[in-house]
Amino acid sequence: MLTVKNLKVNYGQIEAIKEVSFEVPEGKIVTLIGANGAGKTTTLRAISGLEKASGGTITFKGKDITNQEAHQLVPLGISHVPEGRKIFPTLTVYENLEIAGWTIKDKKIVKQRMEEVFTAFPRIRERISQLGGTLSGGEQQMLAVGRAMVTGGEILLLDEPSMGLAPVLVDEIFERIVALNKMGRTILLVEQNAAEALEIADFAYVLEVGYTKYSGPAKVMKADPRVREAYLGV
Repeated sequence: MLTVKNLKVNYGQIEAIKEVSFEVPEGKIVTLIGANGAGKTTTLRAISGLEKASGGTITFKGKDITNQEAHQLVPLGISHVPEGRKIFPTLTVYENLEIAGWTIKDKKIVKQRMEEVFTAFPRIRERISQLGGTLSGGEQQMLAVGRAMVTGGEILLLDEPSMGLAPVLVDEIFERIVALNKMGRTILLVEQNAAEALEIADFAYVLEVGYTKYSGPAKVMKADPRVREAYLGV
């Protein structure tokens, strides 16, 4: 579904991404893991049009989307949940979800997608009239993912969904990601919590200082001594 080949991204004279390549098959969960500064977030931002690639190609469903603008990519089926959630704190949960579908002319589709959000995240339905800023960190993360679901898309780019959450909420967020995948969403997951990411993913790619260092089935990566020592602490 998504193929990134020899991606390069520069910030001025700094090479943030030197050569990253990976594939995301349809219907799978693929995770990118690595230390801070490895280029994980920049890679997602390049895919979703928020950063410009200085080299390489990004292909989605056979179409070259390299350096297309972000607003052109959403209708193609790519939704990005950024690091830090970025919900609207002064809008209610309902309003946050409703505004995510503002470009969709058929409001029946918006309501249908909102029901999918409530099915995936029952707690969000319970908080429907609360202001986004009053939600817990875990609830805000659920809302951020739900907002992307309303916008639509066959692939969700999730950037650090467990960041800053209590352990019990981390487990719940990962359970919800698996549930979304079972509902038909393809997932590209960037995650600092390598152990949890490898537990739910089908395939994994390890990024180091802007390069794709290792790759393979997630179970194989989880058992790889190099990955275990560097990222799993064992």
